[in-house]
Amino acid sequence: MSKIPFVTKEQVEAIAANYKTPFYLYDEKGIRQNARELKEAFSWNPGFKEFFAVKATPNPYLLKLLREEGCGVDCSSYTELLLSEAAGFGAGEIMFSSNETPVGEFTKARQLGAYINLDDITHIPFLQQECGIPETVCMRYNPGGIYELENGIMDNPGDAKYGCTKEQMVQAYRELMGLGVKRFGIHSFLVSNTIAEDYYPTLARTLFTLAVELKEQTGAEIAFINLSGGIGIPYKPEDRKVDIRRVGDGVRKVYEEVLVPAGMGNVAIFTELGRFMMGPYGELVVKAIHEKHIYKEYIGVDACAVNLMRPAMYRAYHHITVLGKENAPKDHVYDVVGSLCENNDKFAIDRELPKIDIGDYLVIHDAGAHGYAMGYNYNGKLKCAELLLKEDGSVQLIRRAEQPKDYFATLDISDMMKPYLS
Repeated sequence: MSKIPFVTKEQVEAIAANYKTPFYLYDEKGIRQNARELKEAFSWNPGFKEFFAVKATPNPYLLKLLREEGCGVDCSSYTELLLSEAAGFGAGEIMFSSNETPVGEFTKARQLGAYINLDDITHIPFLQQECGIPETVCMRYNPGGIYELENGIMDNPGDAKYGCTKEQMVQAYRELMGLGVKRFGIHSFLVSNTIAEDYYPTLARTLFTLAVELKEQTGAEIAFINLSGGIGIPYKPEDRKVDIRRVGDGVRKVYEEVLVPAGMGNVAIFTELGRFMMGPYGELVVKAIHEKHIYKEYIGVDACAVNLMRPAMYRAYHHITVLGKENAPKDHVYDVVGSLCENNDKFAIDRELPKIDIGDYLVIHDAGAHGYAMGYNYNGKLKCAELLLKEDGSVQLIRRAEQPKDYFATLDISDMMKPYLS
């Protein structure tokens, strides 16, 4: 089985004439279509809004694109707040979900009219002292224990550093109401990258039931419930894509079963998807530049874990297409590797691929989320460019490749490095 890239060999050759590989390429058409399908899946809820997880793909051009499709953003730091502000997001369009929050970040979030999502009950006095308590506050919930779906154990929230216990949620709501809070949100993130379509409905039941209990015990007005992220993508060709319409319908059924009878049929549903929104619509394009024949067969490419660290860090699978050889037999077995002084710098291990020749272009699929964003500069390697393949077929540079002067710019030895900074 194979995945089909959204770009052809001929397109890449034309792009590479202007932009040196490696580079990230994002598919505007796919991003927009996916955002519209998500919105349609939850259209039964008038207050629904997707708050894209900025940490997944922090590029203002892509954020603006999502804003045009009605999405908001989820930020976890001061810098992400600045990035979102620059992309045009304002009051009601930003969720600020941080943990162990440094001084000054809540203040910026309030200035932008962001929803503030508190990770812990001890953050209430911290928020009050720093910038005051807004009229709407969200609290993050951690149910503890083991989280299971019908197909088995999914994660262990009891071992996670995030969120409050149920007892703390009740205490926090009462404390916040005493400080003038009029509307509340509930947030929880329990599972990462699952293609199980019952995850959101199961999580929804957990949070909807909690919402009813909180209202009954405290009298608080629950304005929204944030199902956060966790919906995954099919990294392997044999994996099936999540049917977001079925997911949305499953949440609707639980909503009508739990919230509507409790007189809470006006609660808005929020999501905070990153990987699902952007992952399949970003590809890392690289070129084969070396081959090595020892105990194994190696193909060296002009990218490394600096450009995409998920395979090195998690042993994560990313499908690879050799452009121009999509229909060729996969009769060679390679490790596809980068140039870092680390033996885990491998994009693929024992991967069956067509014969790769020096100069071939390879597409590394599903790199649009947590790809460029997780890059670093080990070995003095520089991060690559990001490009947007627009709907009309043109290509826009949305982030230039790093240069040595960028790497040296923060060194407080300007006289020594001055020749390299121009």
